[in-house]
Amino acid sequence: MTSPTPQQPHIAPQAPGAPTEAPAAYQETRIERVIGRGFAWVTDRARAPYQSAVIRIGFAATWLLFLLREWPYRQQLYGPTGPWDFGMVRQLLNSNHGFSVLLWSDSRGWFECVYLLAIVAGALLMLGWRTRTMSVLFMVGVLSLQNRSVFIGDGGDNVIHLMSMYLVLTRCGQVWSLDARRVRRTAAAAPDTGGAPRDVAGIVLWVVLGLALAAAQLAGAPGLTWFGHGPFPHFGWSLALWGLWATHGLWWAVGRYAPGEPRIVLDTLAKLAHNAALLVIMVEVCLVYATAGWYKIQGSRWQDGTAVFYPMHLDYFSPWPGLSHLLAGNGLVIMLLTYGTVICQVAFPFTLANRRLKNALLVVMICEHLSIAFLLGLPFFSLAMITADAVFLPTGLLIWFGGRLSHLRGRLFPRTGGHGPDAASGSGGAEAAARSEDGGHTLVG
Repeated sequence: MTSPTPQQPHIAPQAPGAPTEAPAAYQETRIERVIGRGFAWVTDRARAPYQSAVIRIGFAATWLLFLLREWPYRQQLYGPTGPWDFGMVRQLLNSNHGFSVLLWSDSRGWFECVYLLAIVAGALLMLGWRTRTMSVLFMVGVLSLQNRSVFIGDGGDNVIHLMSMYLVLTRCGQVWSLDARRVRRTAAAAPDTGGAPRDVAGIVLWVVLGLALAAAQLAGAPGLTWFGHGPFPHFGWSLALWGLWATHGLWWAVGRYAPGEPRIVLDTLAKLAHNAALLVIMVEVCLVYATAGWYKIQGSRWQDGTAVFYPMHLDYFSPWPGLSHLLAGNGLVIMLLTYGTVICQVAFPFTLANRRLKNALLVVMICEHLSIAFLLGLPFFSLAMITADAVFLPTGLLIWFGGRLSHLRGRLFPRTGGHGPDAASGSGGAEAAARSEDGGHTLVG
C-alpha cells in the first residue's frame, strides 16, 4: 500500500514577455543608519584642521621656548654633569621602562646633539615643515629629555609629554604650515601634475632617518625592543618607530604609483587615526580638569576658600611680590578665586554639550591660566594648558583670526604678482591646504 503523495500547488505558467516582479528593496534599520552616518563622519575627512594646527603650533612653541630659556642650564638639568647622573637614570628607566635616546651614550657630545635636534624639531614642527616626520622627532626629543630628569617637571611637562605622542597620529599640517603652502604653490605652478612632483627632500630625509635608526638598532641601543615595553603593552619602541618609517614610505609609494583604491584605503585609515587622536586629546583635557577639580574639593583649604592665599606668599611663586601681597590681602578676592577655580574645573566637562556655555567657560579658563603665568611665574605650564584648551575653540573664531593675521601680513609685507593662493585662509584655503596631507604625495611631509 503506497502512501499518498502530497499535492504540489498549481503554479500558472508565466506568459512570455511578461514583466517579472522585482524583489523588495532592502530597508536599513535605524541602528544601521546611525552606524553608517557615524562611520562616514569619522572617515570622510580629517576633522578640526584649524584646532589641530593650533595644537601643533602651541605645543611646539612651548617646548621650543622652554629649551631656549634653559639653554645656559641644560647640562645641569638634562646633561651628564647634572646631579641625576647617568647610572641613576639608567637604573630608573630600567625599572619604569621609560624611553630616552640619551641612554644610548653618556658623552657630552651626544647630549648636545640630542638637545640641538630637539630644538630644531620643535621649530620645524611649529612652522609646519614635513609635519609627519617632525612630529615623530618632536616626540622623541620630548620623551628623551623629560625621561632623563623626571623630577624637575610640572603639570605642563606632563601635558606636553602626552600630547607629543598624540600629535604623531594627527594630520596637523593641513593649514597654517609650510607643507600646505608648498602644495598650494606646486598645484598652482603645475596643475597638470596634480601637485605631485618628485619629492627629493622627502626621500633624502626618509633614507637618512632609516639609516640612523638601523645603526641604533644594530648597535643594541637601550630601549629599542620589538615586543617589550613601549608606547603600548607588548608593542616595543622598535616596532613603533620602524612602523612609522615604513608607513611614511608606503604612503608615498601608494600615492605616486597606486593612486586608486589602495590610496583611498590608506587615506581613510589616516583620517580615522587623526579623528581618533583628536577625540583622545579632548578626553584627556576633560580628565585633567575633572580630576584636578574633584581632588581640590577634598582639600580643606579649598573647602574654606583660602587655598589661593598660600602660594601667593611663597617667594618661589611670586615674580611680582607687591601684586601678590595686594591680592592676598583681600579676603573676598581670595575666596572668589579659590571657589571659582574649583567650579570651573569641575563644570568644564559638563559644558561641552552647550556651545555658548562652553565658549564662555573657555574664556574663563584661559584667563585663569594667564593669571597663573603672571602671578605665580609658571608661563610654560600656562601656555601648555591654553594650547590644550584650544582643541575646543570654535572653528569660526580661528578662521577669523587666521584671516586677520593674513591681512596684517599682507600690509606689512606687500606682494607683487599673482600669489593669491598663498593668502588663502578661509574655507577655500583650508581645502587647498588639506592636500598637503591628502594629495601631496610627499614622502615625509
